[in-house]
This record gives sequence, C-alpha cells and structure tokens, in this order.
Amino acid sequence: MAPIFRFDGIYTPVVTPYTADGDIHWDALGAIIDHLVDHGVHGIISGGSTGENYAQTVDERIRLARFAHDHLQGRVPLVVGTGAMLTADSIALAEAAATMGAQAILLASPPYAVPTDRENALNALAIDKAADLPVMLYNYPHRTGTMMGEEFLDRVGRSRNFCAIKESSGDINRVHLLARDYPHIQLGCGMDDQALEFFAWGAPFWVCGGSNFLPAEHVALYQACIIDGDFAKGRRIMAAMMPLMRVLEQGGKFIQTIKHGVAMNGFDTGGIRAPLKDLNKDDRRALDQVTRVLKRKIADIMAEG
Repeated sequence: MAPIFRFDGIYTPVVTPYTADGDIHWDALGAIIDHLVDHGVHGIISGGSTGENYAQTVDERIRLARFAHDHLQGRVPLVVGTGAMLTADSIALAEAAATMGAQAILLASPPYAVPTDRENALNALAIDKAADLPVMLYNYPHRTGTMMGEEFLDRVGRSRNFCAIKESSGDINRVHLLARDYPHIQLGCGMDDQALEFFAWGAPFWVCGGSNFLPAEHVALYQACIIDGDFAKGRRIMAAMMPLMRVLEQGGKFIQTIKHGVAMNGFDTGGIRAPLKDLNKDDRRALDQVTRVLKRKIADIMAEG
C-alpha cells in the first residue's frame, strides 16, 4: 500500500531567531527559510527541538508554524511539531496544523511521563485524530525516555496517517527492524552520523539540524546516495561531514551549535533561551574551523562530478 504522503529529501527543523529582548525575530526567520529553500532543502519542520520548542508557549509555537506556512507559500512541505508533555497541548498544535494547511505533523512521545507502548500509542492516536494529517513519528528515547517499540508501531499502524518515522535512537538494529518489518512506514534518518547507513537501508529522507547552516552540503549527500545511487561518492561526502557530527554532539551543545552556525551565515539569530546558554568563544572557533574545512572538501568532491 502506497503511503498517503511521501517524505523525500532533506527536512530542516528550522531554528527560531530572537530579537535582543527575546521576542521572535520574524524578519530573520523569513530570511532563514528563504535561504534554506533557495539552497535545495525539500521540507521545513516548525516546532522541533532544534527550534527550541521546549522553551516556547503553545501559542508561540502555533504562531511560528503559521508564519512558516504563510511564508513558504507551498514552495516545500511544512511539517508541524506537536511534541509536548501534555496531550492537550499536542492536540492543540495538531489542530492548528490542520487548520493552517500544513502538509504533515511530527509526533514524538511525551517526555518525562515514560508511557508504556499501549499508553504511548493511545496518546499518538488521539493526536492523529485531531489533525488527520500524515504523521512523521519521532523516536528519540534519549530525550523522551520512551522507545517507540513494536507494540506501539503495531497499534498506531491502524491509522494510515502514520506513514513515516524519524529514527533517532542511535541503535542500528532499529534501522534493520524498521526497514525489514515495517516497510509501510517510511524510514527517516534522525541520527546524523548514521545517515549513510540509513540511506543504504532505503531511507528516503533525513531530518538534520545541520542543514540549517549547511543545506547544500546535506542535500549533496542525499543526492549522491538516493538520487544517483553513488555510495562511493556518498562515503566521501560523509567522511568530510563526520568532524561536524562530532562538534555538534560534544558537550550537549547541539542546539546552540546549530544556531551559531546559522549566525555564521550572516543571519541575526539572537541568543538562545534559558535554560541553555550561548556557545563560548572556543566552541565558536571550533565550529568555524570545522565548517570551513567541510565546505572546501565537499566542494572539491562535487567539482569532480
């Protein structure tokens, strides 16, 4: 059975820029979205953790999603994140996504509660009912404390809307399980340093925070592996990207690092909301160095054809 929606390509969980007084910087957000689309990303995700959803009210998240939808004007699909501790908040986000005309929702397990597979599935089905849109599941047990297990996947499979999963567990055996036993759920890479492995197992999309500031380079890996089927070239691109993966994951500063990367491209991203703090000068210097080398190496690979 064909999925009701095809998630193909690079999906960017867009950052949220702020003004000096901490409000959302709408003009900067529009410029960032335009930059991403102009450099080839295939979809935008609003309300992901990379966008600091944990530090925003439900109303702010809905306004951010509505702005992204209106600004995109259908150039690429918009996926609206619905992750929240309260089911009522997730339902409000899902209903708003449907009302504004978003193409899909991103649905994670509620953090901290640690529901059973059955409880988690019933929660997901309630959110699905509110939106009635294609659903990209988001399995990230390191943040939520809950693995979307086989009972969960079997239960939510009763709704055709559950047609994709962003797999961020880091367990390569999960990739094997999903590709083999759940072929009706599109497999998506949510673990950046495993992108090559995901593509080898047929994953048609990659949700990658780094594409916020290196969109063309992330698109290049997708193009090599999925469009051209050239995994020799893909391995070379991935090898050039691996130092970036290490910088992004070091010291738990993923979101701060992504946001500074966007600022390095000349966008006014503002600070980062509490409880997190901005990068120090050593971290900024390391990111700048790694990024410059990465861009040069991938440009050389692409120039070779």
